[in-house]
Parts: sequence; structure tokens; C-alpha cells
Amino acid sequence: MAENPLGPALIWGMAFTAEGARELAGCDDGDAGGSGTGFRWLHLSLADLRTRRWLEQSAAIPPEVRELLLSSDQHQRSVAQNDCVGCVIHDFERDFERTQTDRIGAVRIALCADLVITTRLHPVRSADIARRRIEAGAHPESPAAALDLMVGAIAQNIGDIARSLEREVQAAEDAFLDGHHTPTSRELITLRRRLAQIHRLLDGMRSVFQRLERDSDVPPTLQPVMENLSQRLLGLDGDIMSIQGQLRVLRDEIDIQQEQRTNQNLYLLSIMTALMLPTTLVTGVFGMNTGGMGLQGPGGTLIAVLLALAAAAGTYALLRWMGFIRR
Repeated sequence: MAENPLGPALIWGMAFTAEGARELAGCDDGDAGGSGTGFRWLHLSLADLRTRRWLEQSAAIPPEVRELLLSSDQHQRSVAQNDCVGCVIHDFERDFERTQTDRIGAVRIALCADLVITTRLHPVRSADIARRRIEAGAHPESPAAALDLMVGAIAQNIGDIARSLEREVQAAEDAFLDGHHTPTSRELITLRRRLAQIHRLLDGMRSVFQRLERDSDVPPTLQPVMENLSQRLLGLDGDIMSIQGQLRVLRDEIDIQQEQRTNQNLYLLSIMTALMLPTTLVTGVFGMNTGGMGLQGPGGTLIAVLLALAAAAGTYALLRWMGFIRR
């Protein structure tokens, strides 16, 4: 197998100038095109140790941003230093067999004046979407536009997942209303877990950009993009919350139906018990061996019945005193 010409550390790299975009052959492949007026975008794999060594030796990345890129912490966060911004945001990973999984991975981003670096440990969907958009003609004019493109790719991926989950919830609701197939608790829990996972991802990402909006070290050119991304993620999170509301209503309706079915079964059981009560009373009265209980004589049966009634009255009084029976 031939060696990858981009090298093991660089998954893909692009240089953007006013003349257009060109693919880079390596991490140190000149500036953004020789004019110095553009920027480079490097997408790196942290699984390669040479990537970490290159980041450690890069003088273009401030120390705090470099530490964020090399950290093993998966928590969504941000840092700004010397007009350079770094952040960790989440995205769904992909496999070689499947383009979509339930696993969440971290994408680390560094935005400097003429350099954009995105890194990941495992393959993520947003990088594939961003690369396809660039190949289709997308031309970010600045690092801020590159960030907008990357986060837009994440939003597109999550939007596709949200629409798929919405269709599943609607199909489950239609099946329930038609009475063909009532969704099981396991199916609803799976949908709820997936929606909660996406909500936490979006909420954490939006918090990152909101903190960057208030950070005075963030370059002014990035401020409008941070505000726009926060609003976009807020709208997408609102769609997720709406689907969660539909799922909650469906779950409540299923619970009400099950409760009604249980009450109906208890009602039928109560009717059967009431129907059998006279038979039980007759067999109990005429089956008593009063002679064996020391109640010989013509009044023995009457005394046994009175004792049974007294026991019933005593039980009623005890339940009333304990609060189980109320008027």
C-alpha cells in the first residue's frame, strides 16, 4: 500500500486566498498561497504522535491554546490568548462501516490570524461534511468563516439526526393512535436517551460560544460569528426540545391508556368478587361446624354469624381509624 502523500498527521489541509483554494501537501506547506493575505486550514489526527510533536513545536499557537489542543479533557470549553481562540466542541463520531453512530467525540479548534487548526482523536462527521462543502465550491474568506463552516457542518449533521428522530416519534404516535402497535417502553426510552444526548451536546456548545462572546480577548472579527452561532444552536436546540415535548405527550397518553386498562381489569375483578360473595357467604355459613367450636345447641349457628359480623365491624372500624376508609 502506498504511503499517504499528506502524511499520517494531516488528514487534509487547504490554503485559502483571494485567488481560490488549494490543497496542501503537508502541515508546513508554505503560507496561505504565497501572498500572506489568506489563511491555512489544517485538519489533524491526534492519534498520531507526530501531530502532537508538531503542535508542541508550533510557534504560531499561544501556550494556552496549545494546551487545549493537546489536552485529553473531553469537556466542551474555550480559551482566548494573544488574538488566538481555542475551543473544544462535541460531534458524533463515525465508523468505517457506518457514517453515523451514537458515540460523541471531541473536535478541538484553534483560530489564529492566518491559521485554522481542527483536530480529533476519532473520525467525526462534521469534518467530512466541511470537506465536501469545500470541494463543492465553499470558500471561507477568514478563520471566522471557517469556524462558521465547521459548526454549520455539525449543525447540519445534528439537524439530519433530529429529523430522523422526529419521524420515529411521529411514526410511534401514529401507530399508537391507530391501535396497530403500541410503542414499548424500551423503544421510547431509546428515543428519549438520544434526544437528551443531543440536547446536552447543543447546550454545551452554545455555552462555549456564549462565553467567547463575553471574553474581551476574543478578536472583534470573531464576535459576530460567535453571536450568530449561539443563535443558530439555540434554534436547533429548540427543535430538539419540541421533539422531546412530543415524546413526553406520547408517553403520557400511553401511561393513561395503561392506567385505564388496569382500572378496567380491577373493576372486572371487583364485579366478579361481588358476584361470588353470596355464594361464599352461603357456603361459609352452612359449612360451619358449630358443634366442634363449643357452640352446641339450636343457637350455635346464630352466635357464629354474630361473631363473624362483629369481626367484620371491628375490621371496618380499624380501617376507618387508620384512615383507609373516608367518607
